[in-house]
Amino acid sequence: MDASTLSRIGLAGLAVMGQNLALNIAEKGFPISVYNRTISKVDETLHRAQSEGPFPLTGQYSPRDFVLSIQRPRSIIILVKAGNPVDLTISALTEFMEPGDTIIDGGNEWYQNTERRIQEVGEKGILYLGMGVSGGEEGARHGPSLMPGGSLEAYNNIESVLKSVAAQVDDGPCVTYIGEGGSGNFVKMVHNGIEYGDMQLISEAYDVLKNVGGLSNGELAEIFEEWNRGELESFLVEITSDIFKVKDDLADGDLVDKILDKTGMKGTGKWTVQQAAELSVAAPTIAASLDCRYLSGLKEERESAAEILEKAGLKEEVGGVKSEIDKKRLIDDVRQALYASKICSYTQGMNLLRAKSVEKGWDLNFGELARIWKGGCIIRAVFLDRIKKAYLRNPNLASLVVDPEFAREMVQRQAAWRRVVGLAISAGISTPGMCASLAYFDTYRRARLPANLVQAQRDLFGAHTYERTDRPGAFHTEWTKLARKSSAGAFN
Repeated sequence: MDASTLSRIGLAGLAVMGQNLALNIAEKGFPISVYNRTISKVDETLHRAQSEGPFPLTGQYSPRDFVLSIQRPRSIIILVKAGNPVDLTISALTEFMEPGDTIIDGGNEWYQNTERRIQEVGEKGILYLGMGVSGGEEGARHGPSLMPGGSLEAYNNIESVLKSVAAQVDDGPCVTYIGEGGSGNFVKMVHNGIEYGDMQLISEAYDVLKNVGGLSNGELAEIFEEWNRGELESFLVEITSDIFKVKDDLADGDLVDKILDKTGMKGTGKWTVQQAAELSVAAPTIAASLDCRYLSGLKEERESAAEILEKAGLKEEVGGVKSEIDKKRLIDDVRQALYASKICSYTQGMNLLRAKSVEKGWDLNFGELARIWKGGCIIRAVFLDRIKKAYLRNPNLASLVVDPEFAREMVQRQAAWRRVVGLAISAGISTPGMCASLAYFDTYRRARLPANLVQAQRDLFGAHTYERTDRPGAFHTEWTKLARKSSAGAFN
């Protein structure tokens, strides 16, 4: 092909995310070639490029023609289902690629798969990036948050493209080079784990306001809209307000009330909790959100349990609590509890990233991660700018909870937080995310915990030894023998 007709970049995989990202790239003025095994997807994308543009987008119908239509050194984004489909796509494309070319996997991939692929394609001289893409189809089309990790040379080859297509915020585009290896995928995984926690906490705020406060969907829409103008301003709070406004077009009433209470998932939340456990990082808010998704899937069991326990004498406590509620105070308390709980969720995610960064030597920049999450992505929120500033003040910050500004806010909100959790417990309304967040805060802030007793138990039954507070070294005690001796002495 004539060099003047070659595309700047290529994209393979034209499902919803792939199509929208390709159109975003083309709209920003970068000529792009697209390919998909299903021919109709290529034609569909070409049609959209003409109707929404026209944009400089060309369709290719074979891996060979696709690869050869891109200028050297080639940069090819693949957006296909994680796992084996990625390997199959890489195999089909690398047959025609050359040393110095780059593959960028934009899917939600397990970070170790990315590290394996870096090694495999590296043997052919091909560069590789694993790039987290957040923002859904709307973000992909108009500006996502991008988290590329892997080859720095590969990133430099497409930096101008990524900076143009990413979401734009006051301090720059929502993209940065994350680090080596699978760091980009890992950061996106933790982003999704924080997202799980965020969504769970919002659902609990809704549950308390609706079932304890007795608020209507119309009132809830107004409340979340108001919250979105303050410290809770975020994409998830904004869309929650919108959800409460939508009427059911198939029946009477609001659509949200007709949705089956079973939550789906794709695995990144589970991976986050597994990694937290492996790295000994406490992430109870994120874990609670995952547990709630599992429990939501037990719809038939829950319905049966409700019936059985009611027959056994369990009474709903909500009615009695409702009669004593000051709605205005409850709304403000729930706002404060949601904010404080969200800080804990983000703290847990950041601590997991720090632990993995130390283990892998990635040298992650946490302030920069907070910055690129300010726009485009699902967890974008106004307070991410303050998280960024907290890490700029202290790059080695042990926890957001002890940043002076966040610490002051947590202390100011803890009374309201405790009232909401206590009220929910009294009413029989489960708030596992808020409870987990509060327990996390209370555990972390205490200089001394009852862990001394747990360690004594471990030493008794397993001779695991213990440390003392008053002198160095490891100690073991024959607890049972001494306890019996003590008991015998008491009777003599």
